[in-house]
Order: sequence, then C-alpha cells, then structure tokens
Amino acid sequence: MTRRRFLTRMAGTAAATAVGRAAARDPAGLSGRRPNVVLILTDDQGPGDMAWAGHPHLKTPHLDALRAQSLWFSAFQVSPTCAPTRCALLTGRHEFFSGVTHTIFERERMSLNARTLPQALKSAGYATGIFGKWHLGDEDAYQPGQRGFDEVYIHGGGGIGQTYPGSCGDVPNNQYANPVLRHNGRFVRTKGFCTDLFFDEALRWIDTRRASGAPFFCCLTPNAPHSPYHAPDAWKKRYVAAGLDDAAAGFCGMVENLDANVGKLLAALDAWDLSRDTLVLFLGDNGSCHSRLFDAGLRGAKGSPHEGGTRVGLLARWPGTVAGGTACDALTAHVDLYPTLCALAGVVPPAGQPLDGRSLVPLLHAPDAAWPDRMLFTHVGRWAPGSDPDAAQHKTCAVRTARYRFVNHTELYDMAADRKQTRNIAAEHPDEVARLRAAYDDWWASVRPHLENEAPHDVPLQNPYKTAYWQQFGF
Repeated sequence: MTRRRFLTRMAGTAAATAVGRAAARDPAGLSGRRPNVVLILTDDQGPGDMAWAGHPHLKTPHLDALRAQSLWFSAFQVSPTCAPTRCALLTGRHEFFSGVTHTIFERERMSLNARTLPQALKSAGYATGIFGKWHLGDEDAYQPGQRGFDEVYIHGGGGIGQTYPGSCGDVPNNQYANPVLRHNGRFVRTKGFCTDLFFDEALRWIDTRRASGAPFFCCLTPNAPHSPYHAPDAWKKRYVAAGLDDAAAGFCGMVENLDANVGKLLAALDAWDLSRDTLVLFLGDNGSCHSRLFDAGLRGAKGSPHEGGTRVGLLARWPGTVAGGTACDALTAHVDLYPTLCALAGVVPPAGQPLDGRSLVPLLHAPDAAWPDRMLFTHVGRWAPGSDPDAAQHKTCAVRTARYRFVNHTELYDMAADRKQTRNIAAEHPDEVARLRAAYDDWWASVRPHLENEAPHDVPLQNPYKTAYWQQFGF
C-alpha cells in the first residue's frame, strides 16, 4: 500500500472514529441536527454588565429574558482582549497558534493557514455572514470574505474610527453615528447608529436566508460597548440623570441600546418561526472596561490574566432542545464553540488543525454531565513590538483548572473557595504549583514556533482600508 493510500485510509478511519465518539457522548442525538446559529459576540461587555448579573445601574430587560430562556455556562472563559478571543473562537485553538498576540501592530492578523469555523460550516452547506467587528486583519487576504464568510458587513480596525501604524485601521474620520461600513468589499455610507445598523443588516440577511431551507451561521459582532462611549442621547440620558459621569453613562447607554437590539432579534426569530431551529449564543469578548461600576465579584478586568479578565459566561438559547433557566458550572471556553458547532452541523473538524476545545454537546443536553478537568492557558500578550517573546513568557499569564487559577507563574488561587482571588495559596500547595508551572512551560514551547506575526515582512506603508476607501470615492 502506498503512503498516500495509507494516509487517506487512516484519515477516513479517524473521521469515522470521531463521529462515533461524538455519538457516544450525545445520547440526545443533537449531533448533526444542523440548527441555524446566531452568535452574538459583544465588545468589552464583561460578566457583570447586564441587569440580571446584578449590575446596580443597567436596565437590560431583553438580556434578562434571554438569560431566563437559556442555559448559562457560568464559568465560561475567553482571552483577555478582543482580537485574541475572536481568533480562538474561530479556530478552536489558543490564538497564539494562529500568530495573534496583540490587537495592533500586525499582530492581530489571523494566520492564513488556519481553517476557520465558517469554512467548516460552509462545507456542510451553511450560509455564513458576519455583521460588525472583524479585527483579524485588514489586508485583503485576511478579510472575512476570504476566511469563510459569504456575507460581510463590517468596520475596519479594532474599532470604528481607530487607526494604528501599519495595516490595522478603519476608514478616515469614521464615527458611531452614520458610519462608513464595508459591505461585501464595497464601502457604503449609512444613516443610523452603528449597533442598530449591524443588527438590522443581520436581520435582513436572515430574512433572505430563511426561505432557502439551508441552515445559516450569523456572526453578530457589534463594536458596542467599546470605547469611545458615544451612545445616542436617547439611550444615555437616563444614566446622566442618575449622576454617572459621561464615559459611564455612554457605556451604559450603549449596553441598553444593545439590549434593545437583542430583543428585536429574538422577536424576529419568534415571528419567523425560526426559534426552535436556531441556537442563539451570547457572550462578551473579554472582561469589562467598566468594572469600576460593578466587578461581578471578580478580580481583574479587560487585559488582565486574573479571572475578571477572561470569565464572561455564555448564554445558549435553543427552545425545545436546551432547557432554559438552567446553569452549568463546568470549566468551558471560547475554543469549545468550534467543535460544538461542527458536531451540531455534522462536520468532522479539519485534519491537520488540532483543536484545544471540547464539544459542549453533552452539556447542552445535561448541564451536570461528566466533564473531566482540564487546563486552559492564558497570556495577555502585548509585549513591546520587536522584543523577544520569551522575555514575556511568565508575565501576565495564567493557567485555569476547575479548582485553581495559577497567575504569573507565582500566584495560586482556589477559585471554589476564593472567587475574588484575595489569598495566594502557592506556598501551601508546592506540588500543585510545580505541576502547573511544568504544564505552562510545555504549552509555551508548543506555541512558540507559531508566533508568525512578531516580525512581519510585509507591513503596508498605508492602511489598506484607507487606500480602498480613497480608491472607491476618488479622493
């Protein structure tokens, strides 16, 4: 037998084995059900930034209703900042494996070798669309239309109006009100507030898809409530009247506007009789930027290796299939969504791209199902451009297990007994510290060869979004 035939046979055997194992872990038969998927990934909305979580200022009736209708993964983890979370979610691997170690300086570009979640779902006949923030590369080859999305309606850079030296940036002088957005490669001048525009366009696309009978993957990624905190006055004024400063009032107004749009989306799914065939997922991309208002009982915020930097929770709504008003405290993470959605779509994840995630299908059926312990690795990244990554190996990093959080290679916290991380117990558990240190160092050695963006050789002299904008409008 030739080597090629042997490898082909082995790949087929591995695929069949993967399907068989998935079925064994799925007594409810959810695998291959092919639901529509609406993934709502908000920007800088932390675990406490909704009323149902106990926030003392926010009013979020629609997110409260979504919580009541959903399974809540209470310990769900992401990365400490936005581009890394988006990369890990779309690849099922820690973002460093795809070269993403920052949010700017070309280090937000997701490796062109990565096979993305929308590409996997497209192979199963899904229509795929993204509406909002991309932030994984603004050069043409890195754009979402080249990474598995059929329909694209986005802004550039890491935020509307933001620009940094090199390739990462939006069109000139862009604003949250009446922004210029990019629709399938062409810039469009809009009227309205950015969050409203992203949800409205997503709903228009879903409306066009629902008659086809084919499932869809709608990735709704508003830039709200990211800074600058420019909420429309109608959403902001109540918080100003309550005495909040301008930034806090703007942040809360953006969350309240986002809440209204979530309500509009869920109402449309109900009206179109799509709810029972649609899995809605809601999460933030990192810890809050306004934890000073409410920290949800966690230490740290966006950009921190502590729990408040990475724990956001996940809501999963699928009426008639997933029990609403329930909770799951298993240690789960953004990397789990790739294998989960592949399993639901009946797709075997691509060979050659090992996944860090696990399918959540058993937990969707039974939130208390057996869930073996695991290690989740965090590194904030963001070391100075041109510096040696190895010098940052043990800085702003963490290892999370079901019980412990091991921070900066020196601090150990018992998360079951000390959610706020007030007492470092490393000295009391030297064996556990040694175990986590060794595991982390092994992990670092595994990702180190993949940091392909640390010394990019193809940095454009001019931001590609601006170049394309000027070319289109003749400036």
